Amino acid sequence: MFKIKKLSNPKLKNPILIEGLPGMGNVGKITVDFMVESLKAEKFMEIKSEVFPNSVFVNEENLVELPKIELYYKNTKKHSLVLLCGDIQPLEEKSCHAFCEKILDIFQELGGTEIVTIGGIGLPSIPEKPRVFVTGNDKKLIKKYRSSNTNEKIYGVVGPIIGVSGLLLGLSKERKIPAISFLAETFGHPSYLGLKGAKKVILTLNNLFSIKVDTKGLDREIKEMSIEEKNISNEIKKFSNKIPFRKEPGMNYIG
Repeated sequence: MFKIKKLSNPKLKNPILIEGLPGMGNVGKITVDFMVESLKAEKFMEIKSEVFPNSVFVNEENLVELPKIELYYKNTKKHSLVLLCGDIQPLEEKSCHAFCEKILDIFQELGGTEIVTIGGIGLPSIPEKPRVFVTGNDKKLIKKYRSSNTNEKIYGVVGPIIGVSGLLLGLSKERKIPAISFLAETFGHPSYLGLKGAKKVILTLNNLFSIKVDTKGLDREIKEMSIEEKNISNEIKKFSNKIPFRKEPGMNYIG
């Protein structure tokens, strides 16, 4: 089901998996992609599969590529960060379960110790100062990663955590792997990019893992988006009374 290409066999120390795939506001993808670039992480594995979406992407050389998910690593003083990122994530329930089990197999073979997943919480309007909520499968891990930048009172804020970001938490619990998730508020529109939420997650991870991911590039993108955000906000206010946002129970968070 999965075609795995190993590019190297890195020496890792107490690996921690940090997952960020496309989802609500692309918060997870933006966060981990930015970390890979800023930390100059090294790619050591590619994953392709017939269960990934039936599409191709056009690259910078104007040629097509099959969708893939990649694993990078960056060694720090205490840990090796294994960064999981990619173009897509499995969309069907069965394939998503199979993918997450495969990732856990790989992670355990690497001697992995903890898992961090990243996602977005969709809101009916653009949050000026996005909050970052935290949940997980282990109370000790949540306490360990407690931060003034995060909010642990997440019950009732989100419904089911859909996709890889959620399943990794649940399936890793069955394998007794401690896992935690950072979920940043973002605008619940399919074309919106949750840059502000991603920045807040990055700053949180910087403190927790004693890394130095430079967010200046992200700041520039946030500034460029500010005018567009104002226009979107005005449109939302203009039509909010005519077309109210329906907040269905359990439907305010996707991946």
